[in-house]
Amino acid sequence: MATTAKTIVVQKYGGSSVANLDRLRSVAERVAATARQGRRVVVVVSAMGKTTDELLALARSISPAPPRRELDMLLSCGERISMALLAMALGELGVDAISFTGSQSGILTNDRHSGARIIEVRPVRIQDELERDRVVIVAGFQGMSYKREITTLGRGGSDTTAVALAAALGAEACEIYSDVDGVYSADPKVVPDAHHLPELSYDEMQELAEHGAKVLNAQAVSWARRAGIVIHARQTAGSSRETRIVPGGEADPIRAEGLRARAVTATRTVVQLRTARRGLQALSLLGEEGVALRHSRLVGTGEAASLEATLVRDDLPDWPHTLARLRDLGTDLVCDEEHGTVTAVGAGLGSNARVLAQVGAHLVACGLHPVRMEASSLSLCTWLPHPEVEEATRALHSLLCHE
Repeated sequence: MATTAKTIVVQKYGGSSVANLDRLRSVAERVAATARQGRRVVVVVSAMGKTTDELLALARSISPAPPRRELDMLLSCGERISMALLAMALGELGVDAISFTGSQSGILTNDRHSGARIIEVRPVRIQDELERDRVVIVAGFQGMSYKREITTLGRGGSDTTAVALAAALGAEACEIYSDVDGVYSADPKVVPDAHHLPELSYDEMQELAEHGAKVLNAQAVSWARRAGIVIHARQTAGSSRETRIVPGGEADPIRAEGLRARAVTATRTVVQLRTARRGLQALSLLGEEGVALRHSRLVGTGEAASLEATLVRDDLPDWPHTLARLRDLGTDLVCDEEHGTVTAVGAGLGSNARVLAQVGAHLVACGLHPVRMEASSLSLCTWLPHPEVEEATRALHSLLCHE
């Protein structure tokens, strides 16, 4: 008689979910319950609590700009601790489990340290263990480059690990667990009346992630889009609500008085670079340093080409070294680290001239000082001095994010 193949589910637990042994045991009980439902379970874990930050601080106490390769070797230890302890906790519950590092899981990346991108997943060992009805626990945030070097995937990289594995395994779902019950129209810590969003499209979530929302990693959303994986963003304990990240998602209609934003998010650690010349050389140098660009614009040709580029400071572990190299190029470099951004995301938002004018006027009326605005069909990004970012977030949320 034919047997029905068991479905695979990938669950990812963030650092707050496994911050201490009590929480880790609670995660083990949730995983065990899922496995006892007859599903095959792959669990991706982050480092416990603030372990990654503590390791990073330890490195910088030795060197203000630690070599990226050695930083990856150090930071990858955090997730390995979590995966081994969770496997032990599951064993105590009578659940057969095995833990794998990113490299043992077949996660292959490019050769950029401290911000690598996954280029392929070969989950052969995971598939073998699932066939043996074992729960497989994978260290998130890490992989192995084609040069057989340990690499890390940058902030939020465990999300990417989980979604990439879900895609490679043909999983039924990818569940992302953290200390929040999904995505809100703004950070509730900044905007107390922010409301929960039950569903978002891939495009909307990608924009939010790229502009500062920390619930989900932007690279993870890219993997989900390519594979058609539905992501469930859930709270580890406390709330039964979730946000589903899906193809399409809910759309807000164009209203007579303008467009409605789905959400507003902020980034305080933005770097704006401008070179008066040698823009191509500056781009090449940024490429050598493995710097990810949020936005860039190259104007002109040859030595006279100028460059404008936007970077996120948190993604630059050895920024002083990179900045020194840029200054040595003799490009007449201007580096602005005094401003942050507030971005509203919504279909058609940035292509409506009336909304752009309305947003600018509203911020000024609130006593704020926007210095520039960048618009696309899906977003409107406003630059302001650092001290004004939170107030601007509240102002734009009240203007654009009505329930």
